[in-house]
Amino acid sequence: MKKQVFNIQNEEQFTNTALAVFKHQFNNNRVYRSFCDLLYVHPSDVTSIEQIPFLPIQFFKTKEVLSSKEIVQETFTSSGTTGSATSKHFVTDLSWYEESYLKGFEHFYGNIEEYVVLALLPNYLERKGSSLIYMVNDLIKRSKQPESGFYLKNLNELAETLLTLDSQGKKVLLIGVSFALLDLVEQHKFNLSNTIIMETGGMKGRRKELIRHELHKILANGFGVSKIHSEYGMTELLSQGYSKGNGVFECPPWMKILTRDTEDALTILPSLKSGGINVIDLANYNSCSFIATQDLGKVYKDNSFEIIGRFDNSDIRGCNLMVL
Repeated sequence: MKKQVFNIQNEEQFTNTALAVFKHQFNNNRVYRSFCDLLYVHPSDVTSIEQIPFLPIQFFKTKEVLSSKEIVQETFTSSGTTGSATSKHFVTDLSWYEESYLKGFEHFYGNIEEYVVLALLPNYLERKGSSLIYMVNDLIKRSKQPESGFYLKNLNELAETLLTLDSQGKKVLLIGVSFALLDLVEQHKFNLSNTIIMETGGMKGRRKELIRHELHKILANGFGVSKIHSEYGMTELLSQGYSKGNGVFECPPWMKILTRDTEDALTILPSLKSGGINVIDLANYNSCSFIATQDLGKVYKDNSFEIIGRFDNSDIRGCNLMVL
């Protein structure tokens, strides 16, 4: 199935693979099967991806969402605020995740070995259990560039490295959390021409929350670049969407975004209508590939998408499917 997932070429192949994955998870995932049973949905009645039930993301906080009986190799956890429950994504086969982020990066940006990867993120030892840190740590290693590494506590060294590499014409990817990127441009001024600046979100109480447009304007001015790139991922997913500017994201071929009606969670909306974000991530073969998130957004006709916010008090109220 892995080969089938990562070689999807068109909509028909995506639909056929998604339906096969749905059937597999219905039969092998106890939590998801119970959820589908409550909705009276059975694979024999499902002929389109819009009919597939999307599991509320909160289940990852309270249940073992697994479609495999294999031993868990890695448990990815959300950072979470103090006192709140954290999501746990049990991964029985890390090769699914590694193939997903490597092929995903290559799909949008090319060969990782062409880049120096600079990370404004906690390093691997400081934040064990982060799927983002796991991915970036591996990209740093695979870049095979001596300057690649984590620089969260070394802003002066990072600034020097950035300026040197950019002036040498090397392709650089600077990936970091929003507050750290803001710290960097407040302390140093740049005019970069060979560097991709990619924010992964996240103020985590370190700074006042900014709307995306404001954040990107400040960062673009500070780094001297025309566009700020973004990564859309989460603990509960093994795939990422990427934006090359303007906050409009695209998915790799094995991932798809749908929007649901905020008042009727079982109704899938047409493109250009704002609603709750549902994610199909076929790389989640051994957990659950069909997830109703707490993000709000809209999908465009070309399948690109935009995130416009989150449900208010979403941790307290939860998705309205949870009443089931």
